[in-house]
Amino acid sequence: MLPSRPARAPVVALLAALLAAATALVPAAHAADGPGSSGTREVSGGRLDWGIKSSFQSYVTGPIAQGSWELRGGAATIGGSRFRFHSAKGSYTPESGALEAAFSGGVHFTGHRKPDGSHELDLTVTRPTVRLAGGAGTLYADMTSKARGTGEVTTAAQVPLAALDLSGVDLRGGGTHVGLTDVPATLTAQGAKAFAGYYTQGTALDPVTLSADILAAAAQASPGASPSTEPSTEPSTASEEKRAPKGGFTEAAVDWGVRRTFREYVTGSIAQGSWKLADGAQDGGALFRFPRGKGTYDAGAGSLDAAFAGTLRFTGKHLDLTLGGVKVAVKEGRGTLSADVTGDGRTAAGGVPLVTFDASGLKEKDGLAAVAEAPAKLTAEGAKAFGGMYQEGTDMDPVSLAVPLDAKAALPPLPDLGSGPSAAPSPAEPRTKSAASSASSSSGSASFPVVPVAVTAAVVVAAAVATFLMTRRRKPAASTSSTSSLD
Repeated sequence: MLPSRPARAPVVALLAALLAAATALVPAAHAADGPGSSGTREVSGGRLDWGIKSSFQSYVTGPIAQGSWELRGGAATIGGSRFRFHSAKGSYTPESGALEAAFSGGVHFTGHRKPDGSHELDLTVTRPTVRLAGGAGTLYADMTSKARGTGEVTTAAQVPLAALDLSGVDLRGGGTHVGLTDVPATLTAQGAKAFAGYYTQGTALDPVTLSADILAAAAQASPGASPSTEPSTEPSTASEEKRAPKGGFTEAAVDWGVRRTFREYVTGSIAQGSWKLADGAQDGGALFRFPRGKGTYDAGAGSLDAAFAGTLRFTGKHLDLTLGGVKVAVKEGRGTLSADVTGDGRTAAGGVPLVTFDASGLKEKDGLAAVAEAPAKLTAEGAKAFGGMYQEGTDMDPVSLAVPLDAKAALPPLPDLGSGPSAAPSPAEPRTKSAASSASSSSGSASFPVVPVAVTAAVVVAAAVATFLMTRRRKPAASTSSTSSLD
């Protein structure tokens, strides 16, 4: 027997109040999207990790092709078989989820060397671009390839290379980051032709992982605006610091990737590790930047002494190595990069000379004294710092040094990897199922959107209260009926 109308009135009123409260949560949750959640937004910064086809890499470097590959345009490697492209630029529309992002960098494959020094296999893939819309996606790339058999060289810009499977992916939202993990990719008809006929249309390629940073509307409206637009009443000393004392400098930077194969070892299947940067150090994918260098430079003598900020720590199975307190000294065309070394239970060692490099190219131009990608070799002390993994004299990654001697001089740009995948995504961040699961397992909390959860919680509470009240009113009636039947 249902409660009478007067008895139901408090229940209805309570339900109405709770549902109103739930509805009120919706705009508050959407407010997290911030201004500019509608309209096209700018993509600025991000990375794309893709091995193209790992079996092709193995073929190129294997006993048949006996070839190799080289990175171009600041591309890097991650793990044992993926290439990392950088500096995403493009657009994103939150309402439709349409995304276009072009990345920088490339890779050049060569194999089957001929007597004249050329190669039968010669393939270059650069500037990958993804375009995603309406549940479908395509990866484009600039490609240069030499056809099998004929040797005809073909160059084409933005070839639709791979079809991307976005089944179950919803990129709509208004967040500041878009991330996709392990998106299946297959070779297109145009891609098969540009791939010099090594594979046919429909061949499975390596899955694609990417992340892109989305600028807020305010940042788009004034791209050059600084966080504070108030005029400073204090005299500026930045330019004075760069000019004084005579021969002195600040804000220099040294770029060094340590060693590519070492980075691959750290993030690969053996060490299963990673690296972390602190104290201002920056990750450029193929290199690490140690900034805020201070010191002195004597152009006449060609000498330099500088100390830089930043700490770099590699960790993994049986691996713990930290480099900090980086210093660079140049004298008579020879440079030495030193660092404080700790980790692996060893006693901290200060100022260990890790590598020497060719600094004969250190020249001043337009207020910037610089040397780019100078060849570097491991020292005896450096070999000990790396636990004997490499011998003295081993080729290490090149060293680049930039010293601004004038206030107008600008440092070379660093590849922009973006903020990367977030362990705790904002409510509006669109993700694939695999990315969401990864975030959940790492952060220990589910990555469901805030708005549905908030509304659902309120509705559940309302239903529970209603059920409780209805049950309480049913119990007396049920008891009366039972007693009457026993009589």
